[in-house]
Amino acid sequence: MPDNPILIAGGGIGGLTTALALAHIGQPSILIEQRTRIDEVGAGIQLSPNASRILMELGLGPALAKVVAEPQRLKIRSGKSGKRLGSMPLGEAMQSRYGAPYWTIHRADVQTILLDAVRGSDHIRLAFGRTVAAIEDNSTSSVTIRCDSQSASERVTGKALIGADGIWSNVARLMGDPSKPEFHRHIAWRGLVAKKDWPADLAADETGLWLGPGAHLVHYPIRRGEFINLVAVTSDPDNQPGWSRAGEPSVLQKRFASWHPDAVRAIKSAQDWTIWSLYDRPPRTTWTDNRVVLLGDAAHPVLPFLAQGGALAIEDAHVLSNTLSQDADNPMDAFAAYAEIRKQRSAKIQAAARRNGDIYHLRWPFSIGRDLAMSRMELTDHYSWIYEWRAS
Repeated sequence: MPDNPILIAGGGIGGLTTALALAHIGQPSILIEQRTRIDEVGAGIQLSPNASRILMELGLGPALAKVVAEPQRLKIRSGKSGKRLGSMPLGEAMQSRYGAPYWTIHRADVQTILLDAVRGSDHIRLAFGRTVAAIEDNSTSSVTIRCDSQSASERVTGKALIGADGIWSNVARLMGDPSKPEFHRHIAWRGLVAKKDWPADLAADETGLWLGPGAHLVHYPIRRGEFINLVAVTSDPDNQPGWSRAGEPSVLQKRFASWHPDAVRAIKSAQDWTIWSLYDRPPRTTWTDNRVVLLGDAAHPVLPFLAQGGALAIEDAHVLSNTLSQDADNPMDAFAAYAEIRKQRSAKIQAAARRNGDIYHLRWPFSIGRDLAMSRMELTDHYSWIYEWRAS
């Protein structure tokens, strides 16, 4: 058992990065994850410079470089006509401007790299197959929780508790927030295509974004460029929770049948799809309670219209470890400082992601104004406030 640990609920990207960031400042932790294994199927993630530079500072750059892809540009097109609406240089342009790369990676790969680093740290203990079932004591000196597994319960005491347990956060509920996420009336479809099966007339080394009425399509390379990750988001009333429901390809193909032939070919190239319903919630007003604090989607879920959900959790982990390093013996003050620093930026990114979702799915005639505005927009400058971020 680590000496005077900080307890972390949630073994996703946010929780794993937090454990590593705390180990980086010499703070022991216990990472508690309800799953018995970490497994993400068919999901890509974009690591923009604001996130990749943090992972590199944690020493993960060499491991990540072996499995990532680095798209050379973002190209935005009309889903119906195929007309180019805008573009943004990625690749070397991102590295040069922001001092860190814009990488795309399979979610399972980044979690494996994080998990390997966690397992290699003497400062971190992993506790899989356990759920934080109760906060039994949250005093000015320590916090005690009850962890339940299939066979037993145990009480664990630590310096503090970090809830990095996602949009359906149990820690937030135990803090006294009974509210639940609301269905956003959109469904995301995820597919994966080997490069050899990708349409030959579609570039495999770029991020593609197609915009259309009530839907949009994104594709980008992962795993050293050997695979293409696809995400198609449609307006839909189906609101079943879950990350990996099987999707029927013919349903998606019918939905996009009237789109430009290149977009149709991209969708038909994927044989298997998983779907999940998108949920959202406004920013929580309360992130802290004595020695308990929320992080990542538990505090501020981000819809996938800006590719910043994972990046924000990584930023959170970095800022939280910084505030704790300055006041390690008083986590309550450190947590309050962290929340004060993060609330404005996370709320701004949440709002921008929601706005993108509305803009992407505009129907005629409103799409005419969108297309004209995008054709005149300098996208790198437009999103620079996201990518240039560094913790002060």
